Amino acid sequence: MSHPVRIGITGVHGLIGWHARCAYLQEKDISVIPAGRAEFESAESLQAFVAQCDAIVHFAGMNRGEEEEVYRVNLRLAHELIAACKAIQAKPHILFSNSTHSLGASRYGASKRDAADAFGAWAELEGARFTNLILPHVFGEHGRPFYNSVVHTFCAQIAKGEKTEIHVDADLELLHASEVAALALECIRNTSGPAVDSVQPAGVKMKTSELLEKLQAFDHSYRGERTVPDLRSGLDLCFFNTYRAALYPAGFPVDLTLHSDERGWLFEAVRENNGGQTFLSTTRPGITRGNHFHYHKVERFLVVSGEAVIRIRRLFDDKVEEFHVSGERHQFVDMPTLHTHEITNLGESNLLTLFWSHEIFDPEAPDTVWEKVQ
Repeated sequence: MSHPVRIGITGVHGLIGWHARCAYLQEKDISVIPAGRAEFESAESLQAFVAQCDAIVHFAGMNRGEEEEVYRVNLRLAHELIAACKAIQAKPHILFSNSTHSLGASRYGASKRDAADAFGAWAELEGARFTNLILPHVFGEHGRPFYNSVVHTFCAQIAKGEKTEIHVDADLELLHASEVAALALECIRNTSGPAVDSVQPAGVKMKTSELLEKLQAFDHSYRGERTVPDLRSGLDLCFFNTYRAALYPAGFPVDLTLHSDERGWLFEAVRENNGGQTFLSTTRPGITRGNHFHYHKVERFLVVSGEAVIRIRRLFDDKVEEFHVSGERHQFVDMPTLHTHEITNLGESNLLTLFWSHEIFDPEAPDTVWEKVQ
């Protein structure tokens, strides 16, 4: 039986690298070899990384900073990776995270363009494969504001209640990081493709002002009216999950309004504009449910009766957030995407929990991947 395809990911702790690592968790024929800054600290450590890889998706790089430093860093990383391949006579399929900025005159664009040229020349000389991924404006959950994308900047500002400003109402072309990960994997698996190739996926075009209006509308609905917006559009779901990521963990749990009279009490667990699935579940004392994560699903936990702890851990991170919840308080916690989560009954009687997701469960595409929290 052949071994899994060993895919090295440089910049694995960055936005696209982390999303790719998360995406490939569900691929049984893939083994990910992660590379962060440590692998680039010496020629020996980089060679050891390269030696393990059938393919390398090179996401490492510098996006912002002093122009000449950005140029030097991006070109240096490319040359160091090429030198490591030459030193051990390795010929992995290299895929480079280029940018549409490479078609322009900025030093950042020049660094991407020159790095791609260097990889292409190496591939031609050595008879190796090289794929130049010319990417538009990439966004996704847990990106860095004022660094990765204006999407993340707006989301962070909205989450904190800060003022948002548009200095230039620029034309954007937006692509979610998960689509980049899927495209890279498709190129790796397409072994009949050209040895040296360029691929330029199309993003969704919109003005900066349109983006801000959409994110502000999400916030007005989700936090202002406590209503989950219509998420039938795949793009809107990606934007909404990126916005939700900026709210986590400080924005949870969320208190609900309890209405009571002589008849008893009631509260609204979920208000939503596009359907979904709601169910109640009992959990016996000491039992834990969950230990899985979702790529896109929006999911809400709300304890109706009993005492519980909800534990959530971001993929490939050791930190576990804990939310102690009780039926005595009316609160919900929404699970962030790409975070494994569980709920444990801490009481001595059955725990009653309301669960909701924005879509009806499909056993053919469950978007539920097993992964222990701790």
